[in-house]
Amino acid sequence: MAGRVVEEQDPTASVVRRRRITARNGATMRTDVEVVADALVEAHRLTTDEPVGGGGTGAGPTPLTTVLAALCGCESVTFNRTAAEMGLAYSGIEYVADYTIDIRGRNGDRSVRPHFQTVRMEAVVTTAASADELAAVVAETEARCPVFNLLSDAGVKVETVWIRRDPTA
Repeated sequence: MAGRVVEEQDPTASVVRRRRITARNGATMRTDVEVVADALVEAHRLTTDEPVGGGGTGAGPTPLTTVLAALCGCESVTFNRTAAEMGLAYSGIEYVADYTIDIRGRNGDRSVRPHFQTVRMEAVVTTAASADELAAVVAETEARCPVFNLLSDAGVKVETVWIRRDPTA
């Protein structure tokens, strides 16, 4: 069997990846989600729900909370790739993130946005790199992070605070 011959790829050409999920909701506030596996992604499952006090079963985080978790996860992935490209060594990041929402929008008041009003994320990076070196990686991370930019482009006031922690302290 002969090997396959392909044309060299243009490094400036658009690279589009498609991902798919399936989700099932049984007329409750709980939604069970499955990430459909492909050649690059393993299958995963997650559940979103509302707390019992909000009419749900508490079987999982709220959908908005998963967006906040996605921000932290996406910043982590993007930071890791960017730090490697820029030669910044670090041993970890710890996040604390929160959001505000005016529930009048969710409850039907069209004059109020139904999504986040503000998001604040604090990231403590353990690194021996200088504050300037960290700031360069942070700037590039925030320029590249899809979830950060999705929130910013939606008009959400996103505040990020990156703190350098010396690993020898």
